[in-house]
Amino acid sequence: MKKTLLGLVLLSTTLGVARGALASSGENGTLGTEFIWHSINFLVLLGLFYWLLADKIKQFFVSRREGIRESLARSESDVVEAQKKYEEYVGKIEKASGEIEQIATAIREQGLAERDKIVAEALKIAEKIREDAKARIEQEYKEASAQLRKEAVQLSVAMAEEILRRNIKQEDNEMMVQEYLEKVVVKQ
Repeated sequence: MKKTLLGLVLLSTTLGVARGALASSGENGTLGTEFIWHSINFLVLLGLFYWLLADKIKQFFVSRREGIRESLARSESDVVEAQKKYEEYVGKIEKASGEIEQIATAIREQGLAERDKIVAEALKIAEKIREDAKARIEQEYKEASAQLRKEAVQLSVAMAEEILRRNIKQEDNEMMVQEYLEKVVVKQ
């Protein structure tokens, strides 16, 4: 029924345009009848196209509408899925950030513990070096003292010899030798 109604509307519109064109041309001859036949041919052609292609055009637009509807539905489901993935990745990123923070804290604590250990070791080594240096200083002091005593004794002996040489004469020397001999001979 819609097809018939549409065909009648098109036919009356075309005939109305054709009558107007004939009336304005002022001729009732061949030009007017040619125009009418061309219009009728055109309308028949339009009707034929409509009759042949109307269902296919409708079917195209219906399928296109369904395709768009399905595409929108898929888009909506894709958006929901993308939102879920986004939230999942945000959760993973937050979890990774927390783990990174924990690792950084652990590394910082290990670094501080290692630093304290190194400082304690360095203090022990410094104390040992101090003790070694102190022992070495004492040893050097003892050796220097012994050396000074030895030199003092040698110097004292040398000075005593010098004093004795100056003050003892040949006669005193002979007398001392004589006394020594008497003591050594008497003891034996």
